[in-house]
Amino acid sequence: MLAERLRNGPPAKGYALFETGYGPSGLPHIGTFMEVFRTTLVKRAFEAISDIPTRLFCISDDMDGLRKLPDNIPNKDMLISHIGKPLTAIPDPFGTHESYGAHMNAKLCGFLDHYGFEYEFQSSTTNYKSGVYDKMLLRALEKYDDIMALMLPTLGDERAGNYSPFMPVSPKSGKVLQTKVVERDVKKGTIVYEEEDGSLAETPVTGGHCKLQWKPDFGMRWAALDVDYEMYGKDHQPSAPLYNDICKVLGGACPQQYVYEMFLDAEGKKISKSKGNGISIEQWLRYGPKESLSYYMFQSPRKAKRLYFDVIPRAVDDYQSQLEKFSKEEAQAQLNNPVWHIHGGKPPASENIPGFNLLLNLAGVANVEDAKILWRFIHNYLPELSPQTHPFLDRLVHGAIHYYQDFVKPTKKYRFPSEAEIPGLTELADYLESAPESASAEELQTQIYEIGKKYFADNLKAWFSAMYETLLGQPQGPRMGSFVALYGKAATAGLIRRALAKEDLAA
Repeated sequence: MLAERLRNGPPAKGYALFETGYGPSGLPHIGTFMEVFRTTLVKRAFEAISDIPTRLFCISDDMDGLRKLPDNIPNKDMLISHIGKPLTAIPDPFGTHESYGAHMNAKLCGFLDHYGFEYEFQSSTTNYKSGVYDKMLLRALEKYDDIMALMLPTLGDERAGNYSPFMPVSPKSGKVLQTKVVERDVKKGTIVYEEEDGSLAETPVTGGHCKLQWKPDFGMRWAALDVDYEMYGKDHQPSAPLYNDICKVLGGACPQQYVYEMFLDAEGKKISKSKGNGISIEQWLRYGPKESLSYYMFQSPRKAKRLYFDVIPRAVDDYQSQLEKFSKEEAQAQLNNPVWHIHGGKPPASENIPGFNLLLNLAGVANVEDAKILWRFIHNYLPELSPQTHPFLDRLVHGAIHYYQDFVKPTKKYRFPSEAEIPGLTELADYLESAPESASAEELQTQIYEIGKKYFADNLKAWFSAMYETLLGQPQGPRMGSFVALYGKAATAGLIRRALAKEDLAA
């Protein structure tokens, strides 16, 4: 535990350092955000129990050479000749920044800033060139044989033949070379290596003239910065012993570590920056508020989870549910509530507002494209609500409309009521047409349930499926009492009458 590690007070540097890394070879995706977010959660929890100052470094490995072209970037032709060069030495294919790496770093910082994270961005290129890593790079040169002894058993014969932990940046081609080192001079701090044309060249290991291979780089960074805490994905777990051993060889203390499971795409495959097969931050925020994304990230970090568009509606509603519970919980229980962590111990007051799935179904029945129309339904049932007084609800309204138009509407499939369903639906329509104006969502739900028991005593699920499939055109749906209250009793009764008359509700 980190608090136990630092039980005697702050380390010599004066603060507890949390670190997270990012490879900017492709556009940042939610998995990238997740690592910073989860590290922030741990940092906040540590701050709640310790007076030791904290810092969070978000380090971009932007000096890495571009190995292949990502699928989701423009102007690929212009990049072909730059394969192998540091990401910060390659032109920006988007045409907005001074380099490929700078563009990707700006995207990363943009969405971290949007979420209000307290972090310090650090560029690997800057750290190598400015001398931040020089002391540890010289020590790595001194401990070259020890590092090689750790690395070589992990490599195949062909790779081991020319492997070196140091990758020089060629002054001829500008590429980061994975090449054979033929001489080392610890006193001068230099290596002699083979250029791509077979010639030999000498270069300092400091000042940005060389970069370490990624596994030695991991351990070197821990030692150079005196990192106290880092989490990483399960794909790093087999290499973690190497990171630790290299850190120790260089004289550093290994940080407290946490391994999380990977997010998967719609097909159950690992999300990849180069393939762009995950959801982007912008895509999630088109449908759900940022708090819903934070909630989804918080859940079960050691469980592999699908990260696709169909998880958004439930994430939004579950976040709202937890927020509603928070004010009613004892202090100890509040510490275990996700919203305490999401909001840094200060969650906002919950609001009595419709949930996302309910809005989504309302948008579907009314075939809404304009938020004003959806707000008209809301105002009829809850006149005290408005976009101005409840901006979070307004965010849900717009997200529900987008989600309906993009995902639900293309897949809706209505059916007509069966002979067995007609009596129950007829009685429900009769009830709604005569129900008192003051009938609450709970009272409506109770009556819907009672009618269902009358006609579907042995299978109430079939009763609710009948309503969902004939009235909403989908196999699942909302709590019908709440839906009727929001859509309106007369309007719902009219919908049922149209279904009974076998009118096309999709029209």
